[in-house]
Amino acid sequence: MECIVSWGGNPATEGQGSAMSFIAQTGSGHVLMMDGAPDAAKPENGGQNLAPRPMETVLAGTGGCTAYDVVLILKRGRHDVRGCSVKLSSERADTDPKVFTKIHMHFTVSGKGIPASAIERAVAMSHDKYCSASIMLAKTAEISTSFDVIEA
Repeated sequence: MECIVSWGGNPATEGQGSAMSFIAQTGSGHVLMMDGAPDAAKPENGGQNLAPRPMETVLAGTGGCTAYDVVLILKRGRHDVRGCSVKLSSERADTDPKVFTKIHMHFTVSGKGIPASAIERAVAMSHDKYCSASIMLAKTAEISTSFDVIEA
């Protein structure tokens, strides 16, 4: 897997001083923009709030990774899953490196006749075995999960 992340030469921020905007080109041929938070004390070091922060993309990627697993596990179990979302809430360390220290993942799964035990199992399998992102983040963060099931 490869990715190229570049600063500068971004037409969206051209002429805006030392913007902290970056473009990532993924090995699969996709583009993702990232930006830093505005810095009131040192504007030249801050971003323009034009895109997600890099750590937000880490959190979003983790959510995508685990939601993918949950849907796939439920489908493989022949459950009639029709929707899945996961809300991730996190806390970070106060000092550098500001790693994630706590992450809570709340899943909302909709479908027809899906037993809660199947969702609980799918979430646990993702968390314990399949989701590379959450397993990596568990090295620094306490990860907790919960879920709701909606009959659809």
